[in-house]
Amino acid sequence: MDLLIGLTILFQMYQGLREVKEETGLTLTSYRFRGIVTFALKDVETQYMCLYTADGYTGEMISCNEGVLEWIKKEDLLKLNLWEGDKIFLKLLQENAPFFSLKLVYKGDELTEAVLNGENLKKS
Repeated sequence: MDLLIGLTILFQMYQGLREVKEETGLTLTSYRFRGIVTFALKDVETQYMCLYTADGYTGEMISCNEGVLEWIKKEDLLKLNLWEGDKIFLKLLQENAPFFSLKLVYKGDELTEAVLNGENLKKS
């Protein structure tokens, strides 16, 4: 089982590297697997997001057909219009928290439950 999990994470990492290159034109040269977020939404299949941060890259930013790309200062990130759960994991990343598992439960647009490493942060 450990091998399967390791291969899945490696696949996701390489898939993520390819996506970054394809959508931004940048090749990541230094990056770290920081956490996994589980999104539990009513009437929608559970979704998982692997979080990586990078502090090294080569290349030049290109335009992307999936939206406008722009650099945002880390200190301005939480000022953006974000989902409540996004603010939780972005804050963890900014605080350089160790690897974490975060489960976010939404009912419509409302975050009803947040569980960080098995401990409830928010309960409705």
